[in-house]
Amino acid sequence: MTFDDLGLSAELLRAVREQGYSTPTPVQQQAIPAILDGRDILAGAQTGTGKTAAFTLPLLCRLQDDDSGHRVRALVLTPTRELAAQVTENVRSYGKYLPLRAVQIFGGVSIRPQVSKLRKGVDVVVATPGRLLDHIDQGTIDLSRLEVLVLDEADRMLDMGFIRDIRKILKQLPDGRQNLLFSATFSPDIRRLAEGLLDAPEEIQVTPSNSTVDRIQQVVHPVDKRRKRELLSHRIGREDWRQVLVFTRTKHGADRLAGQLMADGIEAAAIHGNKSQGARTKALAEFKRGGIRALVATDIAARGLDIDRLPYVVNYELPHVPEDYVHRIGRTARAGQDGHAVSLVCIDEQKLLADIERLLGAPLEKQVLSGYEPDPRIKAEPIQRGRPPRSARRGKKPGGRPRGGSPGNARKSSRKSGGGRRRTG
Repeated sequence: MTFDDLGLSAELLRAVREQGYSTPTPVQQQAIPAILDGRDILAGAQTGTGKTAAFTLPLLCRLQDDDSGHRVRALVLTPTRELAAQVTENVRSYGKYLPLRAVQIFGGVSIRPQVSKLRKGVDVVVATPGRLLDHIDQGTIDLSRLEVLVLDEADRMLDMGFIRDIRKILKQLPDGRQNLLFSATFSPDIRRLAEGLLDAPEEIQVTPSNSTVDRIQQVVHPVDKRRKRELLSHRIGREDWRQVLVFTRTKHGADRLAGQLMADGIEAAAIHGNKSQGARTKALAEFKRGGIRALVATDIAARGLDIDRLPYVVNYELPHVPEDYVHRIGRTARAGQDGHAVSLVCIDEQKLLADIERLLGAPLEKQVLSGYEPDPRIKAEPIQRGRPPRSARRGKKPGGRPRGGSPGNARKSSRKSGGGRRRTG
């Protein structure tokens, strides 16, 4: 099967060919015809399966049939700024021969340019939930004629605490629209969201639930916590890793590790929710072009990063949620490439490792490296799940919102950082 067989317009096929694609992926083969038929979709597809094109191509094909003026006819909700930017880039690349306009809306940047673009008229809006609610509250966006809603990486949006924002947004949307829900996993929460949102959806599952990419070589290096950085620098230097994405659990940990790698002579940068959008974009661009060898990221910041040829992913710290391990290692082995996922695991993380292996249904290969053998005398200590709220640290009674301060300030703070609630990255 080729893209010519899917019912796309000549303009879209031309753009697809210019991107170098000829054969659609499994999720594209199943989703594109169903979306063109106007069906609601519940699709299980992980990063690297071609899911973005699976909804952007038929969405653009549907929109090009109406030239009644630039109005918001399609809305794509994403969990992070990076993913919003990536989806917008796909919309513009595939729609380059169509008279359609797209705008990305997220926090961390000025709202004024977004308002200006919306006033001029747009057809497709790609947004994070928090900043979109800002526009809705200020009356700077009209969603009354929306035809298609896409929830991209819905599982991550629920993990990040966006469910209330999503429900508020859904109340602002007209009935009779087409709804497309894409998720790496089908948890009970996702099923409940789908039941309330989708109308007789076509269910697409291109990979077994919670499975990992087959082309990824996964290995665990048991090592003492205090020697993790030394081992990481050793492997990057000895094996000449030129591009490695490193995951930490916290923003502070990401900053600290990036600084330590720089001190070891390895060009590194950190990206997380406290970094400005400009700094995150610059670091990612430097990483893609090879100016930075190690990009240290939290889970939230790395969600939606699109790096075609990323050979190495390192779990410097294992995630608290086993599914996040699957999302992390899915950054590598894309576009038919092989990939390597390396996890540095100390005694404190044995339970987290067991949870991941239980999810995968198989043990991960363990390799103790010479010179880095764990000290058997070290006892496991509880892993702290982030810092306590600022109000709690000051001895004050925490308020009813996830962030400190007044309700108004809490809302402004969360929207400014990209539209989140339980942001830890």
